[in-house]
Amino acid sequence: MLKTLDPLLSGALLQILADMGHGDEIVIVDANYPASANAKRLVRLDGITATAALKAVVSLLPLDDFVDAPAAVMTPATGRPPVLDEFQTLIDGAEGKPIRMTEMERFAFYERARSAYAMIATGERRLYGNIILMKGVIRPDE
Repeated sequence: MLKTLDPLLSGALLQILADMGHGDEIVIVDANYPASANAKRLVRLDGITATAALKAVVSLLPLDDFVDAPAAVMTPATGRPPVLDEFQTLIDGAEGKPIRMTEMERFAFYERARSAYAMIATGERRLYGNIILMKGVIRPDE
């Protein structure tokens, strides 16, 4: 255990977050997502919600402010799942300002997620509990 770190941030996950460079992407996916078949590097957080995983990750990961939307979510053809509003609240809170999230249809999301640096498979049972995050930079004065 380490002080001030969310206990969900395992050594393996901390290593991945540290190894990622500016512009690399990490994906947090729900329990239905085919993570094992599609991840370059996989961390399992079974039994943990996607929102809990997101909260832990964005407590350390700066989001890219060189792009219009450093986050992307999978959305159904109709409607907006409530989990996406929770994602929005968490990333806005972590960055201290509104952050744009791109909405993607399922297969476009799958395609983009395959090229991500790493993937976190959660136990999230709510449908569409999937988000892609692009790592930003930490400036010298931060």
